[in-house]
Amino acid sequence: MTFARCSWINAPERWCLDGERLLVVTDKATDFWRDTHYGFIRDNGHLFGYETDGDFTMQVRVRANYAALYDQAGIMVRLDERNWIKAGIEKSDDQCQLSSVLTVDRSDWATGTYGGDPADVWMRATVNDGVIRVQVSADGKRWPLVRLAPFPKAASYFVGPMCCTPERAELEVEFSRFYVGPPNGRDLHDLA
Repeated sequence: MTFARCSWINAPERWCLDGERLLVVTDKATDFWRDTHYGFIRDNGHLFGYETDGDFTMQVRVRANYAALYDQAGIMVRLDERNWIKAGIEKSDDQCQLSSVLTVDRSDWATGTYGGDPADVWMRATVNDGVIRVQVSADGKRWPLVRLAPFPKAASYFVGPMCCTPERAELEVEFSRFYVGPPNGRDLHDLA
């Protein structure tokens, strides 16, 4: 699987493919969010994705320097504008945190501290039999669990790297080592 087979939902003005690296500069006031707490709907974040043939494992390496509130980059799994999950690093409360937003008609938001370098992180999502597992890695080898949740079953999912800047523009993000394949069947706590 390569970036060459992907397409955009909300392409940014500035982006390029450099071999196996996707380089993105975010547009102003971009986000994926539905209703909860803030009372608005935004569906204008940047997602460079691939349509799967059913269940899958996807992973990507994400490099960015987060500076402003809600700067974010990571991965997204999407059925439509009302059913999706995004996960990655997000700037909140003056620090870079692990963040995930699961949306089934309305968005939730879960954050936690990340012990590695937030400017260089690997993200993985696996959907298998109506369950999504999100994992994070500092080195692409050990994959601690971030989130396990029910997720709608579907014949296909649109999956790939995602980035947004709700409060500004011009977060520079580099995505690399992109992979999509069948569900990996690894242990829930993949710390090998």
